Amino acid sequence: MKFLIDKKMLKEAMLYNSLKDKHVFCRLCNHQCSIAPAKYGICGVRQNRDGKLYTHVYGELIAAHVDPIEKKPLYHYLPGTASFSMATTGCNFRCSFCQNWQISQDSARDGNASGSSYLPREIVAAAKKQNCRSISYTYTEPTIFFEYAYDTARLAKDEGLGNIFVTNGYMTLEALDVINPYLDACNVDLKSFREEFYDKMCKARLKPVLESIRYMKKLGIWVEVTTLVIPGQNDSDKELSDIAEFIADVDVDIPWHISRFRPDYNYLNSRPTPVETLRRAYALGEKAGLHYIYIGNVRGESEDTVCPKCKKIVIRRHGFSISDNRIKDSTCPFCSSRIAGVF
Repeated sequence: MKFLIDKKMLKEAMLYNSLKDKHVFCRLCNHQCSIAPAKYGICGVRQNRDGKLYTHVYGELIAAHVDPIEKKPLYHYLPGTASFSMATTGCNFRCSFCQNWQISQDSARDGNASGSSYLPREIVAAAKKQNCRSISYTYTEPTIFFEYAYDTARLAKDEGLGNIFVTNGYMTLEALDVINPYLDACNVDLKSFREEFYDKMCKARLKPVLESIRYMKKLGIWVEVTTLVIPGQNDSDKELSDIAEFIADVDVDIPWHISRFRPDYNYLNSRPTPVETLRRAYALGEKAGLHYIYIGNVRGESEDTVCPKCKKIVIRRHGFSISDNRIKDSTCPFCSSRIAGVF
């Protein structure tokens, strides 16, 4: 169901139940909000209107850019290609250190959910016109604009484009089942390995994120993981080892992106992550047995893809650009070992 209000199209949400007294129960993310009439979920963009749940951000594009796929970051999914990147306002996390807070922390309840009107078919057409190989649902949290992403992803798949979620991993397993036929790759932020961190810094929980990563892998979605390393918060040897060991337990071929933090939003009283801390995390990832580890936000530092068997460089990078890709048919040209990914 769709209707117009204040010149903006609202669309009935997916994945919810009607309850008594016109309350609704949202099954989209792991906050699993019970929402009273006229109220919003934690995401701030899904509203109960007279016993039905509606999304305020369907077709409301707040950001769109053509990015190198490496910027997502995805290093093993169609490397060297362009991805049409899109977002609406809103998020279901409240990270005090958010790097995109100007758009992620806006909400419909504050009257700030409007963007430029673009329908899914227009997104797909724009992606094809600009020679993109994929569409990335990114910048904010794609889960909260699920209906928009779902309709776009279905059309994109029909046109031979890949679909990518850059996500906090807080969607329900049911939501993953629904989007799975059209979702090709995910980069999941694994922000910490402590429930205390998720509760204090993100207003969320760790366990559902871990479950999502495992389930994505089970579904056959290509998965890469990013950890933004924040000094004094998630940079201890134990925590970094726990993250690396968890990833390795799921699959040693999952690439781990270790990213440098720079102070932003409500977390300004910190220094940027020392490069030595990132190198230490890299070594802990190697110790855990991970095959592909990258350091992010530091140009020239551990950017290349190295064959896990012969240790020779098979993809050479400079920032988000590839200067040499020697992978042929997903194999190393030097020792013929398989290189994990979608090439």
